Amino acid sequence: MFGLTPVIFITRIITLVIALTFHEFSHAWVADSLGDDTPRANGRLTLNPLHHLDPIGSLLLLVAGFGWAKPVPINAYLLQRRTPAGVMWVSLAGPAANFLLALVGAIPLRLGLAGVLPLSSVLYEFIAGFIQINLLLMVFNLIPIAPLDGEKIAEYFLPPTWASKLENIAPYGPVILMAVIFVLPLLRIDVLGAVMYPVINSLFNLLAGAHG
Repeated sequence: MFGLTPVIFITRIITLVIALTFHEFSHAWVADSLGDDTPRANGRLTLNPLHHLDPIGSLLLLVAGFGWAKPVPINAYLLQRRTPAGVMWVSLAGPAANFLLALVGAIPLRLGLAGVLPLSSVLYEFIAGFIQINLLLMVFNLIPIAPLDGEKIAEYFLPPTWASKLENIAPYGPVILMAVIFVLPLLRIDVLGAVMYPVINSLFNLLAGAHG
């Protein structure tokens, strides 16, 4: 789905700046709105990409089609003092921002742009890549493994006994993710592809409609 053509490479650069910046800004904005000024104090309540982009995560987005930005620091105590769901809402804000960007990106296709331009056109390829990468970032971050957003979201909704088990494996989350992303594919086991791409393709078709 992410063949590295020049257009896709440029799309990834632009998407990196827009998608990851809005993702992290949304975390910061929701936290700030719920009474936690930690993101503001750390300079993260901004749309300046330089405050959000992570070098390794950005490089991976360019090369592999997925990546990450610098985590937004929060104070869980301040958030939960305002509402027990505070951490969950802050975590959900990032993936929601990526879905909103994908939704906005699909508007030109819904308006019939694909009927005016050939499907192989540069503009269509750019728009499609923008939508796909935002959906990928959304779905990837919803995986319930720390340090991804999905871990805190799942922890809030799961029964206490299950949530505690999820919390117990949280320290091993980065190792699990690295194994799934880098080691298993060497063994021809593509867990992420099997789980994520059907969801991403379904969402893309839903957003783009017949023009996808």
